[in-house]
This record gives sequence, structure tokens and C-alpha cells, in this order.
Amino acid sequence: MSNKRKKFDKLLQIITYASSSIGVLILSLIVIFVIKNGVGLINWDLITNDYHAQFYNGGIDEVTTFSNTSRPINLDDEDVYSEKWGIALRDGLDREGKPIVEVTYIAEDSPLNLMYDKNNLDNADFEIEVENVISSIKFDNKPSALSLYGAEYMINELDAENQFREIVFSSLGGGIRGSLITTLYTIGLTLIIALPIGIFSAIYLNEFAKKNFVTRVIRSMIEMLTGVPSIIFGLMGLAVFVPLTTRYTPADGANLLSGSLTLAVILLPIIIRSTEESLKVIPDDFRFASLALGANNSQTTFKVVLPSALPGILTATLLAIGRVIGESAALIFAIGTTIKDDISIFGKSTTLAVHIWSLLTDEPANIELASTISIIILIIVLVLNISVKLLSKKYLKRV
Repeated sequence: MSNKRKKFDKLLQIITYASSSIGVLILSLIVIFVIKNGVGLINWDLITNDYHAQFYNGGIDEVTTFSNTSRPINLDDEDVYSEKWGIALRDGLDREGKPIVEVTYIAEDSPLNLMYDKNNLDNADFEIEVENVISSIKFDNKPSALSLYGAEYMINELDAENQFREIVFSSLGGGIRGSLITTLYTIGLTLIIALPIGIFSAIYLNEFAKKNFVTRVIRSMIEMLTGVPSIIFGLMGLAVFVPLTTRYTPADGANLLSGSLTLAVILLPIIIRSTEESLKVIPDDFRFASLALGANNSQTTFKVVLPSALPGILTATLLAIGRVIGESAALIFAIGTTIKDDISIFGKSTTLAVHIWSLLTDEPANIELASTISIIILIIVLVLNISVKLLSKKYLKRV
């Protein structure tokens, strides 16, 4: 090999290694940025809580006996405690980064345990709880103590009085339970629609269709659809599936079902191409052996070829699920951007990806919570990826 050729090969290796290093570096920086900004907000309550806070108006009868509980030793320095009322408050931030005053302790003998629900006098289970957020304490003879003045001011104002008119408090809110459920519903509905159509279309094209002009055109159209921007599919969903679902279902606008139908159309090219490639790698010897034993074309396809291609079909399913989880542009039109806690397949809602979009369109953008949801999406995709690989490996061993 000449020196010139050696130098050229060396240059190609350097370019290859440099390009790979840059790609890995960029991906690593993105992951590091997301983890750094979002890991602090990850907790079980974020996943299980509603996005919209539930507000309560607590009233109280004339107070004659106050708390005798001293400040508990397990309270932090940031907690401001009222021995008179037996409650500890702390300044904090909600999941959108806005200042709040949250309850960190309630004594057993606190008069606040005797409050009643002013909006529902029959609510026997009504009580203020730890992690509730206090918006204001309203008095009869002076201005209300508002949360914007902080926990210490609120406690001082409460200690100075023997009575108050009402306390307005709420759950923390800001949870992603509704968006997570919507994402799972969307995955399920989309796969129910897209997988059978996509897999059987691939089987037809690879196993039964003749190689002619028509099949070449069909394959070209499928490949073209793979490169169509998802926003165009979103417009199609808004123009076709939304009116269709509003006419034949209880839906009255963009809804989860129309979003799933739109995603199914987006996924069809991916599923068809991936499944067809999985079928192509099955050796023809399998087909010839089956036919030689007396099986017909259909029996050979569904009892010999298709089971052997199952690992590839599982991979296609994984790709489809990943696309569903990460899709946002099309769903903005086809399913809506309204963050809901009560989920219905005929109502508007948001997936996790659209929830991120909603957070980033706020002023200011909530980078922390958006990063937290991104981490959850990455975890879901990672778990699915590992699960599919384990299933494929187990199936191959059995075969």
C-alpha cells in the first residue's frame, strides 16, 4: 500500500472517530442537561397527582381551646410554627417554580382540625393536611394574610388573632398523572389500529404480491410517507379524523381517539417497512421446506415465516411506541393541548410530549418540569427497549 493511500485511510479514520465523538458528546450534553435540570423534581407524587389543584374554603366555629403542642423537634429551620394554632408552614416553590406556602405539620390538638368545608357542609372527611398549600387566611377585622407575603407573615397574623373567617387552601397540583394516562391510552389505541394493518400489509407485499409496477408504486408511496413532516399528518387529523369522530362518537372536538387514528397513519410506513425487512431476512429454505412438506402458501407464511420474523416485528413495535411517546406536532392539532386530569378517549387531553410543549410555551418557560417529564419519557423508552430485547432473546432461545 502506497504512503499516499495510507495517509488517505488515516484521514478517513480520523474523520470517522471525530464525527462519532462529536455525536456522542452532543447526545451526552443533552442527557446531562435534562438530568441536571429535572432530576430534583422527580418523585412519586409528581406521577400520581393531578395537574389541577383542588381548592377548599375552610371555616371554623368560635375557638375556645387552642393547641398545647410545643414545636416538634423534627421540624426544619425553614418551618415556621404556631404553638397557639398547632400548625407549621414553610415557604416553597410549586412544580412550576412559583412561590407557595405549604403545610409541613399539623398538631393533633390543633383547632384547625375542627374546620368545616364551607362549600360542602356534608363533607365529614374535610381537613387540612400536610403538603396542602395555603393561599390566604381571611379575617373579619383586618386584611387577609396572603401567601405572597410568606409563611412567617402568615403565622404572625394568625397568632395575633383568636378567630378567622376562612382559610383558602389546596392540593399541590402540577402532577402529570393525566398526561401519563393519556400517553398510555394513545399507545394502546394506536397500536390496536396500526399493528394489524401494518403487519398484514407487509405480509402481503413480501409474501403474496407480484413484483410489478403496482407494487413498486405502493412501496414508493410508503417510503415517501416515511419522510412527510408530522405536522402535515396533524393537519390531516384535524381535517379528517376530528370531524369523523365528532360525527360518530360523543366527542365534540379534537379528542384522544382522533389523535390515535392520526398516529396510526404516521406509524403505518414504519411498521410496514420494518416488518417487511424482518420477513426478507427469513431464509427461503424455510419456505421451500414447508411447501415441500405439503403446506400451502398461507400455512407457510403464518406458521413458519411469521413466527421466525417475530423479533423483527417486536422491534417495529418498539419503534412505533417510541414514535407515539415522542410525537407532539401532529397531536397538537389532532388531540388538543388542554391538560386534563379526567381522561376520556372522546375528550381533549395531552400526552407527555405535548405537556412538555405546553410548559415551554409558558412565560417564562418551565425548563425544570419539562426536563423532569423528559427524564420520565427516557425511562419509559429505556424500559420498553430492554423488555423487547429480553422478549426477543427468550423467543429465539425457545425457537
